[in-house]
Amino acid sequence: MINLSNIFPKINSTKPSHQSGATANPWQIAEEDFPVAGTTTDKLKFLLNYAVLAPSSHNTQPWLFKIVDDGVELYADQTRALPIADPDRRELTISCGAALFHLRIAMHHFGYRDVVEILPEQNNPNLLARICLGSKRVVKQEENFMFRAISRRCTNRLSFKDCQLPTSLQSELESACCSEGNYLQIMTQIVPEASRQAVISLIAEGDRLQMADPLFRQELAQWIHPSSSHDGIPVHAQGINKQLDSLAPLISFAIRSFDLGKTQAAKDCQLAIQAPVLMLISSNGDRTQDWLATGEALAHLLLRARVDDVWASFFNQPLQIPQLRSRLQALFPDNGYPQILLRLGYATETESTPRRAANEVISSEL
Repeated sequence: MINLSNIFPKINSTKPSHQSGATANPWQIAEEDFPVAGTTTDKLKFLLNYAVLAPSSHNTQPWLFKIVDDGVELYADQTRALPIADPDRRELTISCGAALFHLRIAMHHFGYRDVVEILPEQNNPNLLARICLGSKRVVKQEENFMFRAISRRCTNRLSFKDCQLPTSLQSELESACCSEGNYLQIMTQIVPEASRQAVISLIAEGDRLQMADPLFRQELAQWIHPSSSHDGIPVHAQGINKQLDSLAPLISFAIRSFDLGKTQAAKDCQLAIQAPVLMLISSNGDRTQDWLATGEALAHLLLRARVDDVWASFFNQPLQIPQLRSRLQALFPDNGYPQILLRLGYATETESTPRRAANEVISSEL
C-alpha cells in the first residue's frame, strides 16, 4: 500500500477522538451495554460490533452477516473484492476469518460457547461460516485480555521504536498461530539471516511492480476515502495531517496518475529493516478453509500482541504477485503456503480507521 507521507505533510499521531455521527461507531462500543436480558438476536447484533473491527485489505470490510435463529451466518461480500490485488479472493477470505475470530472471542468474553461450522453449504460458496451462540461457559482470563484488545487494535504504519519484542511474547504469538492450524515464521533483527534480507527485497520488488501497474493504482485510488466515510483508507492512516482530509480526492488522483513505486519501495524497505520482528503466517493448504483459518490465526496474533502494547502493519505486496509469492514460499519450504506478511513492534499511538456499523453489514436477504 502506498504511503504518501513523502509528498504531503506528516504529523504525530493522536489518540482517536471518536466523534459521534449519524451512524453508530463500533469503536465506541461499551461492553457494559451488552443486553444480558435481551433476546438471542439482540445479543448477536451487539456481538457483531466486535466482529466488524477486524482488519481487511484497503479497509474494504468485505463481510456480510445474517442472523438465523440462535446463530450468525458469515458471508463474503464479493462487491468489496479487489480484483487486481486479490483476484482469487484469498485476502478477502482471510479478512472474513479475522472477523470470525473477533466474533468468537466476543462470545467467549460474555460467557458463551461458540459452535462453528466452516463452509456449511457446498452450493453456496459465499457462505463461509455459521456461528451459533452456545451454552454458558467459564471465561478464561486470556480471552478477556484479548477481547479488550479488540477496540485497541488497528494497523500502525508509523516507524517502530528501537525496542525488541520479548522472546516469551514471540513464543506466545507463535503458539497463537499454531492453535489455529497455521505456521509462523519469525524473523528478528537480533540474528540477521539471509532469508530476512531476501524477504525485504521481495517487499520492495512488490512495491515497484504494483505501482507500475495502472490498474493496481486505479483500484487502490478508489479506496482512498475521506474520514467521514465508513470504509476505505483515510488520509490520517498514512500519517498525513487530518486537517488535510479534504485533499483525499487529490491524493487519489496522485496515486492513479503517478508511478511512485521506487519511492514507496525505499520507504517500505526502511520500515522493514527497522522493524524488530517480521512475521510470516503460512498454512498447510491454499483453499478457502485454509484462508479462513489464516484469518483467525492473524486476528489471534494481532490481539495477543496488543495485549502487550505491540502494534503491527502489513507487507503483503509479495503475496499479491504470484511470482513473488512463489519465491517467498521457496524461502521457507517447510511452512506450506505463505499467506500474510507483517511487521511488529512498539510505536506511538495511532488513530483507528473507520468502520461500517453492525447494522450496515447485517442482511436478511442473503
